[in-house]
Amino acid sequence: MTRIAGVLVGLLLAAGSLPAAAQNSGQPAPAPVPKPTPKSAERPAEKVPVTSGTPAALPDVLGRLLTLPEVIQIALVTQPQIQSRLYDYAAARFRVDQAIAPLLPQLSATWTATRDRLIFGVSSTAPTMYVTQNAVRLALSQVLFDFGKTFAATEVAKRLADVAKEDVEVQRDLIVLAVKQAYFNLLFGQRLIVVNEAALKRADLNLRSARGFYEVGTQPKLAVSRAEVDVANAKVALIQARNAEQLARVALDTGMGIPVTTPIQIVDILSEHLPYQVDHPGLLAEALRGRPEYKQAKLRVDAAEATVKLQVRNFYPDITGNASVGRQTTDFREIWELGVALNWNIFDGGNKIARYREALASLQSAQAQMRSEELTIAQDVEQAYLNVGAADEQIQAARAAVAAADESFRLAQGRFDAGVGTILELTDAQLALTQAQSTEAQALANFHIAIATLERALGRR
Repeated sequence: MTRIAGVLVGLLLAAGSLPAAAQNSGQPAPAPVPKPTPKSAERPAEKVPVTSGTPAALPDVLGRLLTLPEVIQIALVTQPQIQSRLYDYAAARFRVDQAIAPLLPQLSATWTATRDRLIFGVSSTAPTMYVTQNAVRLALSQVLFDFGKTFAATEVAKRLADVAKEDVEVQRDLIVLAVKQAYFNLLFGQRLIVVNEAALKRADLNLRSARGFYEVGTQPKLAVSRAEVDVANAKVALIQARNAEQLARVALDTGMGIPVTTPIQIVDILSEHLPYQVDHPGLLAEALRGRPEYKQAKLRVDAAEATVKLQVRNFYPDITGNASVGRQTTDFREIWELGVALNWNIFDGGNKIARYREALASLQSAQAQMRSEELTIAQDVEQAYLNVGAADEQIQAARAAVAAADESFRLAQGRFDAGVGTILELTDAQLALTQAQSTEAQALANFHIAIATLERALGRR
């Protein structure tokens, strides 16, 4: 029996080479622990371990002036949402191993011990004997032919694993877009602080001038009161701008996956305004090639088709080979079993038919979702393209407004200093200048965010 058990154990160990042999013969094989692969040259895969339970170490960003590419790279490495999708992808790849497992040899061992009490006679003094029995059994089974059921189930698992891989790319794209938006919102908040600090300085200067003119009798008390109101409003606007800047900083820290209290510093590229040239007729085709959502939709259709094939194969029987060896202690006999079994569930109450129809309906649903995703992508691309053009035109108009408002404020300041202008003219001109400068900063931020949104719609990073 020892020799036979050794042979069976050797067969089990030899089965470890079956996946490679199946792969060489065109059959699916279990995949190793996955590592994220890039979708293109523009999408390098971040080296985040998918089998380690420890989170990625936080980067050292203190005392550094971070550029936008550096911020994006940090986010792609440290964001826990991406790490969560990577673990989901790893789990999906292990489900491929589970699907192929029934095709490999199955080995089991059992041991049974019983103790029987035998009474010879009907009286209370009848002799009694206890019999102890032990039975050991080692069984090996192997699926010989299942009409492709296991391969079909493996194909479904592979397609679903590919869907999970594209889900990683979707999350990366969303993180990149969120980081870009937070980056430019932070720059916009910093620009608003500069604008409102300058407005507060002008208001303080006007207040001192109004008080001087009032003391010499060339301006009424109303001029001083109006200048004080202007100073108070400028302080309120400055407080709001500082709060907006802090909120944008928190959003950027969160997008990068670092503590929200981290005092990061970023490079100011808000004023960079270059014409953004794109091939409008070819945008949709590029988006359909690059968007992971569309790839997911196509993979779901493939998975649904594979599921339909699996349900068809479930109507066929299974042919299994069985071998076992064992021994009982009662007569010390070795028990051998060797055979082939045909299992065919001819009627199961209509369950298989219902599952087949369900798979067909799921396939039709996946095909409709793919068409819907194509329409959604087309809408995203066209809207983003129009927003980029509108934002570019807004910058030109805002800069013209700043130039006009600056000239108006300069004239109003000169008239007020000469004693021929009123405080109302001056405060109105100052408010118009502050608003024009704020509008210009907003237009610049909107332009960069519109470009980031268009790149997200196209599947770029």
